[in-house]
Amino acid sequence: MVEVTVTPRCSLADRPVRVRVRGLSPRQAVTLRAWLTDEQGEEFQARAFFRANQMGEVDPGCDPALGGSYSGVWPMGLFCSLQPNTLFRRLVKRDVAGSPFLVHLEVFDGIHLASQPRARPLAACRAERWYVGRGVQRLPVKEGRVRGALFLPA
Repeated sequence: MVEVTVTPRCSLADRPVRVRVRGLSPRQAVTLRAWLTDEQGEEFQARAFFRANQMGEVDPGCDPALGGSYSGVWPMGLFCSLQPNTLFRRLVKRDVAGSPFLVHLEVFDGIHLASQPRARPLAACRAERWYVGRGVQRLPVKEGRVRGALFLPA
């Protein structure tokens, strides 16, 4: 049974996570796809192609991506390479304290070049990427022409 995991599943957006796929056949070619929908409903995605090791596992922190949105060994490559499906869009989090970005990770058998693979994923999971830690207060700043926000730790 194929399994894809993100550790930790819930983390701050600037903290690294570990993505692992287990249960593949040795040397099996797979596509790892990450995607999320932003607050305006726009979808962003990244994909990378891998070949499983002799134990039937893929770890982007150890195994090089053979192509896709990036190539080489990059543990956070799927998260850092997210691109919009619509041109001229940027990934911006407006409600930093109220909700996380929900990043969906899927693993597909073989190489999938299409933006929306027609095949069903072998496995999938979801990671929460928060921009503000628990207990942090957000205070609006408005002084003269200065506008901003002050974030105070718990």
